[in-house]
Amino acid sequence: MDDLPDEDGTEKLEVWCAGEEWCPVTTTASLIGKKWHPVIVHRLLEHGPSGFNELQENVDGISSKVLSDSLEDLEDNQLVEREIISEKPFRVHYSLTEYGESLQPVIYAMRDWGMQYLNEPDDGSAA
Repeated sequence: MDDLPDEDGTEKLEVWCAGEEWCPVTTTASLIGKKWHPVIVHRLLEHGPSGFNELQENVDGISSKVLSDSLEDLEDNQLVEREIISEKPFRVHYSLTEYGESLQPVIYAMRDWGMQYLNEPDDGSAA
């Protein structure tokens, strides 16, 4: 995606559906709509820059392959950036870009809605 400045100088992401009424919702959903993407963004918002293993610990239930693919996708979409900390041993830190950080109200609204309206699954003891 290429950044395009708006009239007020704000950098914007280029999207295929620009100008359509539904485009902002569709584009946002395509950027964070995959299962683990909002969780990864949330963990980076909460914990700041993190190494791969630290992220995997903070995103309970995600495999290394899925985390790696998700981080690559988030990086391709300019929401996460990867910084090489050392070559030997190879270590990287992942952090949110300005675009990624700007998702804070969206991610927190998702969290707040879930806390208000979702119940934990019944463990079967009340059968």
